[in-house]
Amino acid sequence: MPLPEKDLISRIRRHARPRGPLIAGIGDDCAVQRVARGYDLLITTDFTLEGIHFRREWHPPEVVGRRCVVRGLSDIAAMGGDPATVFLSLALPRRLPQRWADAFMKGLLKTATEFRAVLAGGDTAESPGGVFADIVVLGTVPKGKAVLRSGAMPGDEIYVTGTLGGSAAALTEFSAGRKPRAQDFPRHFAPVPRVAVGRVLREKHLATSMIDLSDGLSTDLAHICEESGVGAEISADAIPRARVGRKKTPVDLRIALDGGEDYELLFTSPAKKRIPIRIAEVPISRIGRITRPRRVVLINERGARTELRARGWQYFA
Repeated sequence: MPLPEKDLISRIRRHARPRGPLIAGIGDDCAVQRVARGYDLLITTDFTLEGIHFRREWHPPEVVGRRCVVRGLSDIAAMGGDPATVFLSLALPRRLPQRWADAFMKGLLKTATEFRAVLAGGDTAESPGGVFADIVVLGTVPKGKAVLRSGAMPGDEIYVTGTLGGSAAALTEFSAGRKPRAQDFPRHFAPVPRVAVGRVLREKHLATSMIDLSDGLSTDLAHICEESGVGAEISADAIPRARVGRKKTPVDLRIALDGGEDYELLFTSPAKKRIPIRIAEVPISRIGRITRPRRVVLINERGARTELRARGWQYFA
């Protein structure tokens, strides 16, 4: 059973002390953060729900904590921003061991610290069933410089960071009754938000639009096209598919297209811009181009063209 609320908050507070721009954190009605002149504040929020985003029999609590905060950090990265502050609302079932909650917080706090963000507050409650965590992440970006989803233009080229499908491939293993090893599926068990890549793309004015790949390439590319009022063409053989398992086998193309929670970045850039093959040591792949007709097309290795439907993660679908 978790500790009583006051004791639980005290335990968390000992490991999350104010620093940097955070003037007052856990312990008051509001956190107080100073925002420097000339900067915009970025705010994002995401749920992590037991039975939807993780299962206790599949995922160690430290992994759940890391994945919880990465969801928010990745959103900040997709805007070209720098993470600053984290807020966590956490509902735990009465019968949950305190050691599970401790390990969850260890994973969350370690990851936040890795990306120079500090836990500043939140809320706790008793859950009638599973673990429910709502993460809020605040970040900063120079005034007017946030990279939006709505800036893609016809003729822009489309790029992705890293490889795709590695996280969803682990879920395929779990669903088949196998227990995948963490070292064979790093994008699932130890995802890394591409904060440094997003910052470089923003600083060097390389990206006209950007989104993080949390719902899957087919769905997130559709988001960019919808917000920008454009279409896209991508090449199947250009999709960088993750290699997973002990034999490092490439994932199926469908998993690379539709699998979510890779937390890579998808961005567009003018054709005249020279995009490095690596940014902050992360591989960059060109996968297609933005078009004027408002449809998303997948071109296979034989040149055949088919509509790419958004089949990534979508609640209530």
